[in-house]
Amino acid sequence: MIGSFGDVVFVATEDTIRTFTEFSRSAEGRWAKHDVIGRKPVSQFIGPGLDRITFTMVFDVSYGLNPREELDKLVVLEREGTAAALTVGGKGVGVDLWSISSFEQHWDRVDNRGNILYATANLTLEEYMQ
Repeated sequence: MIGSFGDVVFVATEDTIRTFTEFSRSAEGRWAKHDVIGRKPVSQFIGPGLDRITFTMVFDVSYGLNPREELDKLVVLEREGTAAALTVGGKGVGVDLWSISSFEQHWDRVDNRGNILYATANLTLEEYMQ
């Protein structure tokens, strides 16, 4: 097992490949600007912002997956606002949970019966603090 996001498990076996590419994490602080007459504004650090993670998943029927079912699982997680742990390499990523803030799917290859043969999903996760 490579890792997981909730019940979506990232694996690469002889029968099934469900992994991610282009993994990127970003963070930024929260700052307030206070106006001062005749001078530049004064900056004040309020605290850390919420981290964001983006990555792409590929679902290929030739790697033991049903792309439509895989995409449907992600749709449910996004629409229900599910907050879940994200792990990679047996270690948790971040300090708490993550939720899908953005989800874009591409049906790259569809057969003559409407079955998705190959699809990609671009996900953006945002830290979910309790």
